[in-house]
Amino acid sequence: MGWSVNRSWCEQGLECEQGLECEQGLDPPEIKEILHLATLNELEVIPLVQTFGHMEFVLKHEALAHLREVALFPNTLNPHEAESLALVGAMISQVMELHPGARWLHVGCDEVYYLGEGEASRQWLQQEHNTKARLCLSHIKAVACHVLARHPATRPLVWDDMLRAIPEDQLSASGVPRLVEPVLWDYGADLDVHGKALLMEKYRKCGFLRLWAASAFKGATGASQALTPIEHHLRNNVQWLQVAASGPADMLQGIVLTGWQRYDHFSVLCELLPVGIPSLAVCLQSLLNGGFAEDVKAKVENFLGISNLEITDFTSEGAGSFPGSDILALVTHVGLHLRSSVDALLERDRYVTGWFSSYHRRRKLIHPVMVQHIQPQALSLLARWSTLVRELEAALHRVFYPDTVEEWLEENVQPSLRRLQGLLQDLREAASPRQLAAQDP
Repeated sequence: MGWSVNRSWCEQGLECEQGLECEQGLDPPEIKEILHLATLNELEVIPLVQTFGHMEFVLKHEALAHLREVALFPNTLNPHEAESLALVGAMISQVMELHPGARWLHVGCDEVYYLGEGEASRQWLQQEHNTKARLCLSHIKAVACHVLARHPATRPLVWDDMLRAIPEDQLSASGVPRLVEPVLWDYGADLDVHGKALLMEKYRKCGFLRLWAASAFKGATGASQALTPIEHHLRNNVQWLQVAASGPADMLQGIVLTGWQRYDHFSVLCELLPVGIPSLAVCLQSLLNGGFAEDVKAKVENFLGISNLEITDFTSEGAGSFPGSDILALVTHVGLHLRSSVDALLERDRYVTGWFSSYHRRRKLIHPVMVQHIQPQALSLLARWSTLVRELEAALHRVFYPDTVEEWLEENVQPSLRRLQGLLQDLREAASPRQLAAQDP
């Protein structure tokens, strides 16, 4: 087919791992250790730094807010400000200093929302022949030229979504096809294979010499998704294989298997990396072997130490011997059973719904005998989940920064535990002698 799965790893999202407020990121020694481990495992790192859209991690700061395209929104950089390119250049320099010899640098440029809506852009667009497409291409060109001028051996990669609708003649005339390699991304389970092949052909006609595809092995299926739907990602990657087989020969350099940690800088965490490792193994082996036949499935199960990998649902809990499999098992158990078990008690238990409803709880009213029906169940459920959550918290702390652990537990565990604790508190107050004596006959 003229292409292969490129054994590279984009560092996209690493700045988000430590939570929304933490500015520390990875220390240089940590990056050096990652690069060393990558080399030992025959992996080539492709760093990524956003340079246009998804700039919230920079533009959220008051000191840099004047570089926003639209003053209210921190996601898009104002391409008219000279200081904007200086900022991008400084970030690129920092990243490249820590990645000497990198053959590629991904400069992002996806989802440049509100481009053209800032005051400077509005005035610029009033001039003859100026369009949003031209504005977008001029910034991409400026960033790419900056990279190539200072790092001539490094090839810039860009996400392709801002390029898709631009006519061929404009793309060709811009000079951008000679400077960057587009990464065509689509994470859906029902890919338009024919449409993607036509898009690749369009890019070829515009003068792009090399293209990349981007699938996903986790993320992309829900901003707050906790468990990875392997079948969805498997279908996505298999369909990208079909695109590769039907597109222009020898253009596709590889497939970037993205693994999202957040939808954007301000969103919650989606699937943690240990949770997505089985999906990563399935998708990688499917790409390498041209599909997910039984022999490929057996190979993945052997890699992961899973006796029977389930790809259609989340029932493979408690299995696996790969690093992080303990987190996967605990997260799966929480994801499948915590909220549902609490809902069953609070919303479907006949004693709670019949004798200690929200009406009773607000007024602290309860028949004393009902305390004996409700309280033991609630205490048992709380004790069982508290024990499991302590085990999960300890496992998470072995892998993640403390604020990542705090955030994930706050989003996925604490709401259900607080509901149980609230029920028990209301029971104690309603069952107090003073409250029982005060109840109307």
